[in-house]
Amino acid sequence: MSISASFDEDDVAVEPGGEAALPVHVANSGTTVEELSLEPVGPCAQWCSVEPARLSLYPGASGSAEVRVRPPRVPATAAGETTLGLRVVPTSDANLPLVAERPLTVLPFADLAAELVPLSSHSAWRGRHRAAVDNRGNTDIVVALTAQGADERTRFALHPAELTVPGGQTRLARLNARPAKRLWRGAPTTHAFRITVAPRSEDEGPAARPTVLDGTFEQQPILPRWLPRVLVAAVVLVGALVGLWYGLLRPTVRSAARDAVTPEAIRSAAAVSGASTAGSTAGASGGSTSGPGGSPGASPGTVATSAPAGGSGGNSGGTSGGPGGGSGAGTRPASTSIRVTDAVGSGPKTATAYSVGSGTTFGLTDIVVQNPQGDAGTLVVATQDRQILTLALEDFRASDFHFVTPIEVPAGGRITLSVDCREVGRPVKAPAPSQCSESLFLGGTSQTGGNQRSGT
Repeated sequence: MSISASFDEDDVAVEPGGEAALPVHVANSGTTVEELSLEPVGPCAQWCSVEPARLSLYPGASGSAEVRVRPPRVPATAAGETTLGLRVVPTSDANLPLVAERPLTVLPFADLAAELVPLSSHSAWRGRHRAAVDNRGNTDIVVALTAQGADERTRFALHPAELTVPGGQTRLARLNARPAKRLWRGAPTTHAFRITVAPRSEDEGPAARPTVLDGTFEQQPILPRWLPRVLVAAVVLVGALVGLWYGLLRPTVRSAARDAVTPEAIRSAAAVSGASTAGSTAGASGGSTSGPGGSPGASPGTVATSAPAGGSGGNSGGTSGGPGGGSGAGTRPASTSIRVTDAVGSGPKTATAYSVGSGTTFGLTDIVVQNPQGDAGTLVVATQDRQILTLALEDFRASDFHFVTPIEVPAGGRITLSVDCREVGRPVKAPAPSQCSESLFLGGTSQTGGNQRSGT
């Protein structure tokens, strides 16, 4: 090729934010006039410009241009050695460009900034701050942090005390300020302090000089100012209530009690007590009622003894209906309750509410069903041989049913509650439940032997 280009061989170092001018020499050793286009190439091409950008050389002539390098002062400008290239393109043959290269050193620079967040803290126990160290240079920097108070009344803890901050990044250090003595009451106390952020190396240049951060910690009293006033008000209120009781209410209560004790009230209470004593004596001496064919010497009357609900026992006195009368049956009230939960889509869930014991008949007279959540679905109350109730849950929250003629459940029978949940309700101002929940209450009479004779 008849075109040649070369840079000077001197070492060149440029600092970001600065400028360097690099001369380049171009020669035409051919026999024709060449029109040349010059443009920078390589990693640092975006920082460079060429003046002039075009040269016209006669045969055997040479010319020169100047490449100006201006690296920006930003963290993205990496420090170290890079390559500067200049491409020379002849207009006579654009497919045969010439590239001249030379090394170029980009110097490191430091640009350190720091900030205290927050500048002031308020607490009765400790102040919490953060020191943010920002490295706006193009090389890593190591800084040491120290905290010092204006006096000895505050202790400081920095973590970490040394930070390595990469170029273009920020690192944080936590500062805790603890008072040496607790402040129980009184006016708040302000503690001033200072954090020094200093580069560990002293040769980083003026931009890496130590940075000083000033802050304050306001120590507040542990007991608030309003607490004594509240305690005094509470003591006065309690004293007023005690005085009201002993001065007004207690004498009034005693006077009303004395006025209620009159001779008529005493005589009435004595009469009631005598009647109760006579009734108890007659009940204790009662056995079986005697009629024609009955046991001689027995006092008239009937005594029934209750047994637990659902049981098969229970004793009662004999009852004679007239001549030739036989033994009667023991009847007592019985009740039970049950709650059934069912998840949506799991199918009907059935539970036994009441089981009738052997030798016992249960007369069902009262049913109360509850749907407290407002669920949707189907509720069925049934015995072993029929359905008593079939209800839609969405139609009620609480409903009761009472039967004049009891529904008789024979010995060994069961009363069951079945719930089929389609949608779980949600009570007002309460957390949403995960399952339907329904309750059933049963009431009636349990009869041992004979036919059932009593209702609710």
